[in-house]
Amino acid sequence: MKKIEIKGYKSIKDQTLLLRPINILIGANGSGKSNLLSFFTFLRNLYANNLQAYVSLNRGMDAFLFQGRKVTEQIYAKLTFDNTNAYSFVLTPGQEMFIIREEKLWYKHNPYAPDAYDISSYSPESKLRYNTIPRAEYIRNYLAELKRYHFHDTSKNSPFTKISNIETGSYVLYPTGDNLAAFLYGIQQSDITAYNRILRTVQSVAPYFHNFVLRPDSEKNLKLQWEDKYGVVFGVNDLSDGTLRFIALTTLFLQPQLPQTIIIDEPELGLHPFAIAKLSGMIKSAAARGCQVIAATQSTDLIGYFQPEDILTVDQINGESIYNRLSEAQLGTWLNEYSLGDLWKQNILKGGQPQ
Repeated sequence: MKKIEIKGYKSIKDQTLLLRPINILIGANGSGKSNLLSFFTFLRNLYANNLQAYVSLNRGMDAFLFQGRKVTEQIYAKLTFDNTNAYSFVLTPGQEMFIIREEKLWYKHNPYAPDAYDISSYSPESKLRYNTIPRAEYIRNYLAELKRYHFHDTSKNSPFTKISNIETGSYVLYPTGDNLAAFLYGIQQSDITAYNRILRTVQSVAPYFHNFVLRPDSEKNLKLQWEDKYGVVFGVNDLSDGTLRFIALTTLFLQPQLPQTIIIDEPELGLHPFAIAKLSGMIKSAAARGCQVIAATQSTDLIGYFQPEDILTVDQINGESIYNRLSEAQLGTWLNEYSLGDLWKQNILKGGQPQ
């Protein structure tokens, strides 16, 4: 994705963001980092024809409109891609639900077709999923795999403790890691080189960790288990919170077939500084392999591993979220002596600071 324009969504009144391979959001609590990430969940539900249910289960239309219906009349968004494809929509609140007033598929520089086709029909759900226009396929493929990952829950009943099936759960990693065991099993069976890379990376942070124990039962179900270097088998709840999250992050970023985009909130949560360093390397590796990363963080350690142009500061001014990208020229000679994390910690960065 090259550019995204959003108007009227939550705390985002009117913003246009030029996106890079790595996009890391920093800012105070409540500034609007999570609102931008949540937009992609909103978009995924729009594509999946689940918009009205999603809105109803998340406090209704006013919760999605910038300062509610009294202030904002519609939500507009446009996603532009490198290959001249684009997708846009306009949502207008009706009496009980959003109406899709406009839904356009864009493809520029085609002399035999208009730049944009409007496929909307003033319906409550998207028409994209079943549209047969050639340019629709590219947009569908992108939105179909768009997920916001969050591996925060590591409790005794967390998604990581769930049983997963190797026939249904080995292809795509679920956003909360419910199928981590089956997904790892699939990698082990199909790409042993990638599996060993994941294993070595986990071992570098947890030296006591020897291997995953991935043994499906007769119904092809399994739970995530692991073996220490003495051959003793343990369950998920015998791992520390940080180690379990790091396993999920490592699997996400080092999987053989990366999604086009990874969207993740506070991936550094609970990680040791050494693990954060490894995480930064995996983010860079994923971006180098063609996967765009959009992440929000509160970690000064994490942003210290990146270039200024990888960082977007987020500030809320008069209830409106403002996003700005840092630049090396803007920071000048500060970078000769300090990391980005140091500059953020010392309130030298312009933007993204607690108010």
